[in-house]
Amino acid sequence: MRAPTAADSTADAQISPTASCTTTDTTTTMRGTTMRTLRTRAARAAAAARSRAADDRGDVPGWVLITLMTAGLVLIIWALAEPALSGVFDAAIARVMGY
Repeated sequence: MRAPTAADSTADAQISPTASCTTTDTTTTMRGTTMRTLRTRAARAAAAARSRAADDRGDVPGWVLITLMTAGLVLIIWALAEPALSGVFDAAIARVMGY
């Protein structure tokens, strides 16, 4: 078992004035350390999220390009397939009207 030192009492005072300290075989476990760690991690995560949000401007030109290219492909396919689609439509209507 390790004997408490002056550094241990200083660490207790920095963590919390009411933190309790229990000594085990080779380590010192303190309540309050976990909350400090969680607060530190939460603060770092929040700062990182703010940083990412500030840098995220989006990719508007990319989406505009994708939209225009898709519209162009639809027009090209429609122009090539229009005669065949008209023939299929006319044949379907003729069959329905024939009954």
